[in-house]
Amino acid sequence: MSTPDESTRGSAPVETARWRRDPRQEWIARNRLHPQHQAVLATLEGATTPQAWMGPQGRLRRNPHAVGFVGPKGRRRIDRSGVQAGATASPAGRAHTTDVQAARERRRAVTLEAPAGWIAVVPDTATGRLTDHDRDLFGLARQLADNGSQPERGEQAVVAILFGDSPPPALQQALGEAGADRVVCLAVAEGYAPEACLAAFTRVDEALAPRHWLFPDTVLDGGDLGRRLAVRLGERPACGVWRVEADGGLDAGGSCVCRTGSGREDQPRPLPRILMALAECAEPVVETRHEARAMDLEPPHAPQAFQARLEDLGAVAVDPAEIALHEAPFILSGGNGVADWAGFHRAALALGASEGASRVAVDDGHMPRHRQVGATGTFVSARVYLAVGISGAIQHLQGIQRCDNVIAVNRDPGCDMVKRADLSVIGDGDEILAELVRLVEAGAGGKGGESDGGAGHGREPGDAHESLPAETSPKEALNVA
Repeated sequence: MSTPDESTRGSAPVETARWRRDPRQEWIARNRLHPQHQAVLATLEGATTPQAWMGPQGRLRRNPHAVGFVGPKGRRRIDRSGVQAGATASPAGRAHTTDVQAARERRRAVTLEAPAGWIAVVPDTATGRLTDHDRDLFGLARQLADNGSQPERGEQAVVAILFGDSPPPALQQALGEAGADRVVCLAVAEGYAPEACLAAFTRVDEALAPRHWLFPDTVLDGGDLGRRLAVRLGERPACGVWRVEADGGLDAGGSCVCRTGSGREDQPRPLPRILMALAECAEPVVETRHEARAMDLEPPHAPQAFQARLEDLGAVAVDPAEIALHEAPFILSGGNGVADWAGFHRAALALGASEGASRVAVDDGHMPRHRQVGATGTFVSARVYLAVGISGAIQHLQGIQRCDNVIAVNRDPGCDMVKRADLSVIGDGDEILAELVRLVEAGAGGKGGESDGGAGHGREPGDAHESLPAETSPKEALNVA
């Protein structure tokens, strides 16, 4: 037996820190169906959703469902349910409006009295509402403002540039939740007037000298105005931006990654002053609530009277079937409870609604994949979302979280979609759609219902539909139904 060394004799034994893995706990952490899954996650990671963990073979495993995960094609996963994925609420509870409202109340209020610089954001608010693309844009603006703020230079603020009069209270609240510290409203004539908008942007640039201009990279509106402003200011813009990297700090230059080659290639380049960003360019703001205070320019902005070279001929009617699902204001969505799909398509045509579907209806081949609504399909933000025969899976409820009014037509009064809906109609979806189509056609047919093959004749005196006016519009008929 060897004797201990003289230097260590009589001293406490030396402890060697060695990290040991528990294969069973790691297996439970990967198995979301295990009854101890949540408890093991809380023990291992201190949160309900781990970002990464060590696999049994010593390889680092990453959670592809975690918020902020960047996939192999460069797409970043964003939680649009209104609550971060690591929240204490259950997945079923996050889909309800009450939990989203509670998350809004838990947000930290941020107030900037005297900002040292500005980040200008021009959202597409043609419909009077913020889209998901706009919220991503404000998230990118907050990233630029927060990373660019230094103690010696002061704090950077995000200013939203809108057209028209002061925004309504709902839009102003949405701007504050999206991350806007100030709101500037510019007096510009209604309609398509890019020259007047460009003159107003030039006035804002002279008054505020924003550090960055952010536009949504869309075909019209933001994409067109951003390129015009870049030419006017002599700047080289960055188009198709989907990520901003602070290499060496944003003040030291920074860089951004742009999508080129019809979306097949990524091109890194220095961070310019004018950026036109794609959807999902950044995570929306979910932890803070900003004041979105109205601000006037000094001196006040006055619309310029000049000879316009472009003439607005008015809006052109668009087929609702050609509208992208995430931009559609009115969506008629069908699920497993729809049996008469020919009647469903006829109802969508009569109501002037864009068609959507649940995952079950898409998997069964009734609707194309690009019309699927939900977390595994498309997140929608329609003003009216009419769900027929959809029970309301958690993925579908997450996809309609930003809809203003949800109407559910279902036979089951206890399904999750009925609980989520603002208005519920219990009954057979096919029969209700057929009656709804009859109401619309009867209203469009004028006196006596000439266009619907005499559907307006032969009514009983006590028929409730007799009180409908001859000029009933599809939206009015929807309200009556």
